[in-house]
Amino acid sequence: MITFTSTLPDDLILLLSNKAKELDIPKNKLIERALRIYLDQINKASYLKSYKQLADDFDVLNIAEEGMEDYISNFGDETR
Repeated sequence: MITFTSTLPDDLILLLSNKAKELDIPKNKLIERALRIYLDQINKASYLKSYKQLADDFDVLNIAEEGMEDYISNFGDETR
């Protein structure tokens, strides 16, 4: 594990210390958990943004529709 040193505002350190005591976990573990959650949320937001951008792309929508037509026609052949 790599050691990381950083500075934080006094008020944030106070909040961190209080919450760590309340949860009875070390401050570094609380920071680790919070950072993992935050980074996961950023990744999900980026993923969602890319889907929204694709939804406005006419060419991508046409490709998706063509793909669905192929899928449906193949699916229909399998049920006969």
